[in-house]
Amino acid sequence: MDAPHLIAYADRLGGSLQALTGLLRGPLDGVFGGVHVLPFFRPYDGADAGFDPEDHTEPDPRLGSWADVGELARTHTVMTDVIVNHMSVRAGAFQDVIARGDDSPYRGMFLTLGSVFPDGATEAELAAIYRPRPGLPFTTMILGGRPRLVWTTFTPEQVDLDVRDPGTWEYLTGIIDRLTGAGVTMLRLDAVGYVGKQAGTTCFMTDRTHAFIRRLRAYANEHGARVLLEMHGHYRQQLDLAPTVDLVYDFALPPLVLHALHARDARPLARWLAVRPPNLVTVLDTHDGIGIVDVGASALLPGEPGLLAPDQIHALVEAVHDASGGASRLATGTAAGNLDLYQVNCTFYDALGGDDRRYLLARLIQLFLPGIPQIYYVGLLAGRNDVELLRRTGVGRDVNRHHYAPGEAEQELGRPVVRAQLAAIRLRAHHPAFQGSFEHECSGTTIALRWRHGSTSAALHVDVGDLSHRLTWEAEGAVDGTDDVLTLADRGDRWRA
Repeated sequence: MDAPHLIAYADRLGGSLQALTGLLRGPLDGVFGGVHVLPFFRPYDGADAGFDPEDHTEPDPRLGSWADVGELARTHTVMTDVIVNHMSVRAGAFQDVIARGDDSPYRGMFLTLGSVFPDGATEAELAAIYRPRPGLPFTTMILGGRPRLVWTTFTPEQVDLDVRDPGTWEYLTGIIDRLTGAGVTMLRLDAVGYVGKQAGTTCFMTDRTHAFIRRLRAYANEHGARVLLEMHGHYRQQLDLAPTVDLVYDFALPPLVLHALHARDARPLARWLAVRPPNLVTVLDTHDGIGIVDVGASALLPGEPGLLAPDQIHALVEAVHDASGGASRLATGTAAGNLDLYQVNCTFYDALGGDDRRYLLARLIQLFLPGIPQIYYVGLLAGRNDVELLRRTGVGRDVNRHHYAPGEAEQELGRPVVRAQLAAIRLRAHHPAFQGSFEHECSGTTIALRWRHGSTSAALHVDVGDLSHRLTWEAEGAVDGTDDVLTLADRGDRWRA
């Protein structure tokens, strides 16, 4: 089973690829077996924090080089993003289309309204298009002297790709070639659910999308890389998708854990644990917000209830807003520039009111579940909402994207809550019980999770009603444990394995 992974921006944690490698081999030695390096391509600081690359095949020289990526891959599994849905409007290929329109050799790579609806679209067809933002996904641009409606799912700075075009396939496989050639062995397909636009559909997770995923996954596997799909949606869509791919995110877990701890109710989490697929990457926090759509009902699956009822979701969102002192309310929805309609923007630590014990219990629940646990760099350091950064940029997600100055991360690593979390991650990374079989029992307010491998075991029991808990681990006949997770800060690596 894979050891835990870190999720980090090289510029926001360390400041460069070399510095990030230094952290992983220095203060974080023995904690993480892999790292998801968020976009470090040129430029890493565009309109969407690197998810709008002008050149997806070259690192931004301000962060480092392919040699630096290869050096990191020498000691850690490296995952990077393949941004399959769009590229920057400033990219050379699209700039050529702006200049020459249909005379450009790149014209087929980019979607317009007419690309998907050559005979025009009805009001009903346009209204059916699924988009995680208000309004329709089109921006008027002048291409070759003609006004066109260019498909821009996320922002006007990110123009959508037509995956049917041979030039797009060559572009995307060229990116995979470059990444795997540098030692990258895990590829995250960003926003993949939106790539298969088809007339007469919602343009989300269509038959064309599934065919594209199968084709790109096969190419990546042939080049030695596993593929992780990034898709927010109804949990049954994840269940249907999981058997057809290498890895999917457990995006239902964060809101279900928050619900359990805020509402003192483990029953929705129990329902999810009974059906969740095995090939999951588990997260509590990421560079995006805390997904709500993943546990709610969806118009894309009418009649299918979510894991949480509407009143439970409303109570959860309000509980997070209250716990964060209102900061998450400032960063979410129409209050924030990115207008996320299905996520709450907040650090996970602040979503639990900065309560060390509840935060550590949430992390332990994640670490004890099957899958590859990934820990976001702000969550690793139990970070608070960066309201000042939010005010400067007006981008809601920036509240959870703090820039750690040189030396700041090392200082934060000394906090008791962070040291306790590091001990928990090391337990998950190294105790042999986690190589064995998993069992769980959840009902009412109790969550019981256990791993067994040979004569070794590790168990976590939490009562979300009163936060009482017991963490134990056993190896070679010796049993150790604690009923206060805060004491893990004083244990470091001192557990018996």
